[in-house]
Amino acid sequence: MRVLIVGGGIMGCATALELLERDPSVEVTLLERAVPGAEASTAAAGILGAQAESHDVNDTQSLRLFLRARAAYPEWAARLGETGVHVGYRKCGVLRLAFTEDEASRLRAMAQAQGAQGARVELVTNPRDVEPTASPEARLGAFFPDDGQVDPPRLLRAILARLAREPRMSLRSGTTVRSLAIRSGACEGVHLDDALLEADATVLAAGSFSALVPGAPEAALRVRPIRGQMAELEERLPQTSTIVFGDSAYVVPRGDGRIVCGSTMEDVGFARAVTVAGVTKLLGGALRAVPSLEEAEVVRTWCAFRPYVPAPEARSLHDAAPPLIGRSDLPGLFLATGHHRNGILLAKLTAEAVASAILTGD
Repeated sequence: MRVLIVGGGIMGCATALELLERDPSVEVTLLERAVPGAEASTAAAGILGAQAESHDVNDTQSLRLFLRARAAYPEWAARLGETGVHVGYRKCGVLRLAFTEDEASRLRAMAQAQGAQGARVELVTNPRDVEPTASPEARLGAFFPDDGQVDPPRLLRAILARLAREPRMSLRSGTTVRSLAIRSGACEGVHLDDALLEADATVLAAGSFSALVPGAPEAALRVRPIRGQMAELEERLPQTSTIVFGDSAYVVPRGDGRIVCGSTMEDVGFARAVTVAGVTKLLGGALRAVPSLEEAEVVRTWCAFRPYVPAPEARSLHDAAPPLIGRSDLPGLFLATGHHRNGILLAKLTAEAVASAILTGD
């Protein structure tokens, strides 16, 4: 079976690896317009926030999906580590802070709803008992001890190292897909500038650029970019050990003195820019959550685009529809896109679901 994958981010690469590991008859060609991980995948913070990112207390289906996704990481990280690349997996926990009574009420509701699903969460009246660098102004904290993190660039590097050993894998960087090849109402591959590549199955995993691929089905046309600006800091004396969510930013300690701070959510199309307003808001939110970071050094800033699909009647950019995973309405085309804030968390489960849909029809 010949499979084409459009997009060399975490979704495309993880799906390629899953297909190759499952079926010795599969041959995969992965097409990437730049280099693998050039967009959101390696720009992400890598938070495995199955619980900390579950805002809707009534959405138990998403919570259960996120918990399954998080549970897949320890074994996956260990297997990828056999390549010699440590993916930075750590179950360091996430502490979410409340600075107002409204925020505290929402944390209590989250804790109650998640506890009812068997997930571990601790409400702490003094968040500094969990993370000593957390703001003393916080009136309540919710600690999710089983949430954690990976280092996305290392994760992608490990997957690529594994793919490089596979003779049935072809990676074509610097390759732009001009359109899907559609014949008799089915996708039979893709058109490049100078060639037609045919395949038994094609996977659209182009992230926020998915809607720009001519021929993409209606579902993929709903994917749009949401810009996120981020910053990396360096603690002179590493002291923060837990991921901390404030009211407008999060702080992710890598364990080696590096701190990743994120992230804005801006509906500005593909305007690729790090702005004074964005960085000011970002660092202000990080300082409110962890005041000791005022002495940290700013190492770099960057931005990338999350693939966002608005939920019906969405009132904010937090209101995202479920990601587009599996068989599309166009025969021969499969989707792995639209993950918004949860792409790294859902990477392994997405790869499994898409591989199953291609190989078994499930």
